[in-house]
Amino acid sequence: MSRSSDPETLLRKLEWTVLRRLDGLLQGDYRTLFRGFGLDLADLREYQYHDDVRHIDWNVTARLQVPYVREYVEDREVSAWFLLDLSASVDFGSATVRKRAVSQDFVTVLARLLTRHGNRIGAILYGDRVDTVIPARGGRRQVLQLLHRLSTRPESRRSAGTRLADLLTSALQIVPRRSLMFVVSDFISEPGWGKPLGQLAKRHEVIAVRLYDPLERMLPDLGMVIVEDAETGEQLFVDTHDRGFRKRFAAAAERREAEVRDGFVAAGVDALELATDDDIAGAIMRFADLRKRRSQLAVGGGLPRHLEARRVVPVA
Repeated sequence: MSRSSDPETLLRKLEWTVLRRLDGLLQGDYRTLFRGFGLDLADLREYQYHDDVRHIDWNVTARLQVPYVREYVEDREVSAWFLLDLSASVDFGSATVRKRAVSQDFVTVLARLLTRHGNRIGAILYGDRVDTVIPARGGRRQVLQLLHRLSTRPESRRSAGTRLADLLTSALQIVPRRSLMFVVSDFISEPGWGKPLGQLAKRHEVIAVRLYDPLERMLPDLGMVIVEDAETGEQLFVDTHDRGFRKRFAAAAERREAEVRDGFVAAGVDALELATDDDIAGAIMRFADLRKRRSQLAVGGGLPRHLEARRVVPVA
């Protein structure tokens, strides 16, 4: 699929084809999607049914012998950061669309949704290392700058392997204020990213956006083919006509899927899965539904974080 390199043209196309659809679909869900994080104490009042029990002021309750809750004024501005894995493996795509293109479109649309409502966006880019930081700012110009960086960026060089932990650790150092963070990656990485992802989730609200191609999960019968490791460039000549080989490939892929999803659960983060044949508007609607469910759980008093993460499972 040919893509224009002009950021203004690309953004207008996405605004027309995706944002226009979302305006009608999201309706009142903007509030759920982009609620703020800063909370200032405004008042105290008696506890009412359905109030969040975490807001009970126990000192006042003990003194007055009646449950009282704190009321807060919410800072409506959201600072959102995109942590973008642009390593060699995201340049894979079995059809006409690569994972990198899906990542670019998803990030651009979500960034424009955020900035249209007065929020700020920033980005940290990783190739074979963290090489670019775009400070958080608002406005359409900021989206165009991000899109320009993504659309003109050359493919990453092959390396010994992706270290996603380096990207996550850098984000902890670069972004001090609580923010909404999107970790956009295929999570094809050296082990060790789970711990820094959990640390990031303790300070920020984190959404893992998992990129994948259907061919990475199920290998069809293509006969004798050469397969190449996108990270290292290593090549193997394999017989995909062999049913046993295809079964072993599927089993290995399923084990990898389970490890990644277990990593999300252990870190306590929500995950949205995004395939190369996915509809971007549909993916953002899934994201809206995910955020709505989290908000509803919080209103009801919430679940322990590890149970909550299990309940909001990745959506294929």
